[in-house]
Amino acid sequence: MAEVKTPRSCPETIAAPETRDQVFTVADCPSRLLLDQIADKWSVLILAALCAEPLRFNVIKRRLEGITQKALTQSLRRLERNGIVARRVITASPIAVEYRITPLGHTLKQPFQALYDWTVDYLPEVERAREAFDRNN
Repeated sequence: MAEVKTPRSCPETIAAPETRDQVFTVADCPSRLLLDQIADKWSVLILAALCAEPLRFNVIKRRLEGITQKALTQSLRRLERNGIVARRVITASPIAVEYRITPLGHTLKQPFQALYDWTVDYLPEVERAREAFDRNN
């Protein structure tokens, strides 16, 4: 198994035996909070929607079936605060807000693509595991 890199303030490696029983709190592993903010369901989908081009708020909302206006606003603000997404007010009539991925946000493309590729490659195995679990429980 490949070693997982963690920030200096976190335990040395997630896979290390000495961390097996350790509780990872935000206090001793600040990257946990960032992971929560960039890897949640809506943030990943928002970034996927913005990948090709900047989009206005309502276009993003239409592309993400099931997201509420409140959830979209909260996710976009969190991504903006973390420097992943930039917000631009368009003052032409009608006034609108456009969002784009920042250069920092673009650095997430490769890891998110790898995660997506994993889901495609291993979905049949996951489905078999689900079926086996459901049969036994």
